[in-house]
Amino acid sequence: MNIVCRFTDSMETDKKAPLGSIVNPIKFMDQDFKTLLEECLKSGKLFADPTFLPAQKSIGMPEDPDPKKATKWQRPKDISANAVFVEGTIGTTDICQGQLGNCWLLAALSSLTMHPKLFVKVVPPNQSLSKPYAGIFHFRFWQYGEWVEVVVDDWLPVREGRLLFSYSHTRHEYWSALVEKAYAKLIGCYGSLKGGNISEGMEDFTGGIAYSLEVSSRTPRVLWRSLTAALSKGTLLSCFIQATSNHDIGKVTGDGLLKGHAYAITDTDKVTKASDEILLLRLRNPWGFVEYRGPWSDKSKEWDDVVKAEKERIELKKKEDGEFWISAEDFSSLFDIVELCSVNPDTLVEKTPSSPSSPSSPSTWTISAHEGFWVSGSSAGGSRRYKRSFWKNPQFQLVLTEQDLEEEDDEDDEGDEDDEDDEDDEEMKPEEKKSAEKQKEKAKQCTVLVELLQKNRRKKSKVHFLHIAFHIYKVPSELKDACLSRSFFMKNRPVGRSGKYRAQRGAWRKLHLDPGNYIIMASTYRPNQPGEFFVRIFSKTGNTLGTQDFTCSSSFLQVMATPVSPDDQVRVQRAFDEEAVADDSLNAKELMKLFNTALERDYHLPLETCRQLIFGEDTKGRCSLSREQTGTLLSSLRHLQSIFFQFDEDSSGTMSPFELSAALQAVGIQCDSKVVELLTERFASGELHLPFHGFVSCVTRMQKLFALYESETSQEVKDRGINSWLIQFLMV
Repeated sequence: MNIVCRFTDSMETDKKAPLGSIVNPIKFMDQDFKTLLEECLKSGKLFADPTFLPAQKSIGMPEDPDPKKATKWQRPKDISANAVFVEGTIGTTDICQGQLGNCWLLAALSSLTMHPKLFVKVVPPNQSLSKPYAGIFHFRFWQYGEWVEVVVDDWLPVREGRLLFSYSHTRHEYWSALVEKAYAKLIGCYGSLKGGNISEGMEDFTGGIAYSLEVSSRTPRVLWRSLTAALSKGTLLSCFIQATSNHDIGKVTGDGLLKGHAYAITDTDKVTKASDEILLLRLRNPWGFVEYRGPWSDKSKEWDDVVKAEKERIELKKKEDGEFWISAEDFSSLFDIVELCSVNPDTLVEKTPSSPSSPSSPSTWTISAHEGFWVSGSSAGGSRRYKRSFWKNPQFQLVLTEQDLEEEDDEDDEGDEDDEDDEDDEEMKPEEKKSAEKQKEKAKQCTVLVELLQKNRRKKSKVHFLHIAFHIYKVPSELKDACLSRSFFMKNRPVGRSGKYRAQRGAWRKLHLDPGNYIIMASTYRPNQPGEFFVRIFSKTGNTLGTQDFTCSSSFLQVMATPVSPDDQVRVQRAFDEEAVADDSLNAKELMKLFNTALERDYHLPLETCRQLIFGEDTKGRCSLSREQTGTLLSSLRHLQSIFFQFDEDSSGTMSPFELSAALQAVGIQCDSKVVELLTERFASGELHLPFHGFVSCVTRMQKLFALYESETSQEVKDRGINSWLIQFLMV
């Protein structure tokens, strides 16, 4: 799907907006909020969601064995007589973390409350617990290029009279608990929300681009200015202190800060103390309590020297609500990582303005988004360390035809400190480094933002995020539109990459590339790790982005058959003298006996494979082969056995799909990755690796299908192409 859009903060109003846009979201579970609301109001019955029942399955965690701590499900009015959807105005203190390790999600939600125009995209207005009330609510979340509307009822899990999970500081407000429930329904259950990276929540609340910034990479003053500018442009911000081990996660420091815990950055400001200007950041702990106790915290003595008007202006609150101020100097010494989520890509490429409040004009970006799969043994080739299979990873073609018309920003690409893969990689030669430096010096390159997201990993109860990354290769014009082979990736280095393989949902990178043709390779660190992924590419107007799923076409070039050896001629002669009496031919059972006397024991053929070999020949309707056909076939089997030996690189006696692809090329058969996947599924008998007889059956079937395609006279069939033809018959 290719989209050209202008990034602004205004909501779309086009009634014909495409499906999946913010004003025409996809209906999750095919539930339409307006229709269901009208039905409930008409019938006078409160909505009860049949797709997310008030049961332990929706919680997704073991029940507490203590009967006193049994979970009940109640509606807000049954929990609190004065329950409201929103109490007064939306604020950061509306959100407090309950008994669920989802601080990453609630910190992102706290950040969202600071941006009203973004907030109403997730929490549509005009929802209430008063009339007209029907026990039904709806929320919107971004999911891999599309906005999805999730409908929920207001049954909430309660333990000992209090909400089990997210709650408001006043205990009377319920919008945050219902957002949490809707997101849990979208992902699968509440338990699926345990543990995560703040960037996940920020992206799903905005559709923006999330990335990390090491605090130590900026001086305190420069960092403060950068974060102030980012907040002014609608960027969501959060931060955390890295935990050195699992044991350290949640440990409270001497200053009252939690390690490995997500904090929202909700504001920046500055105050004057004596003659000094103090740069401050406002943070919030989603727990709603446990605050920073150092300088410039709520009750610190530093505030004594600040005039009352200043304290009122920045709304200093000396109470335990999880929100506190901290100086830029102390923030830089105590925190390690800032997570940012930018709704407008301009925030990621423009220089930090001297005046953070200065407006920036909206820019037009071209977005190209693609979904893909890593399939075990087919397109899950692993990192560059796995040279035999890396080239099998999904390839996406990127074409940049014009240069940006703006000046390139001074800052380096984000994430340069992670520029090396976790792989054995050769050092750049001096001349290569010199060439790379010249490339960087070129002015007005194309600005491209690439993001890779793995999909639906939270819906797998026992599987966490895979280690993922992407690489970008410059492609010579003569290889444009060609399927790049293993030799290309062995000879060429990537011109860009996302950084180290990380077990996070997303990998992101800003790049400056010369106009030309490129290939983006998305991969997991280890091969044969199945999964779904989503790639999106942002390019400034002025660049033509011709990105498309890259499919290699299948082809067949007959390899010259080797002549029958004298020994095999004798074997065939003897078999026909002993077995072929009436019609001078051998049936499948007789062929099996002959072939298995000639082939090594570990490579004997079963009866079914011999039947397939007969089917692959022109027998004029007979179920047997002539002397000439038998001799030629035995010679071909020996040739296939030598190829099998050659490409069974681990000497396992079987062939992986990666080895199968290379072996088929040696036979003269070039296969698209989907075709190889189907061949493996069909001829490996449910196993990941293919035995010799499966390889023989595979080659036999492919030769027959190519022959049938060549003889096909239907123009419709020819227009669909060979890949469609092969897939059609291999799936039968």
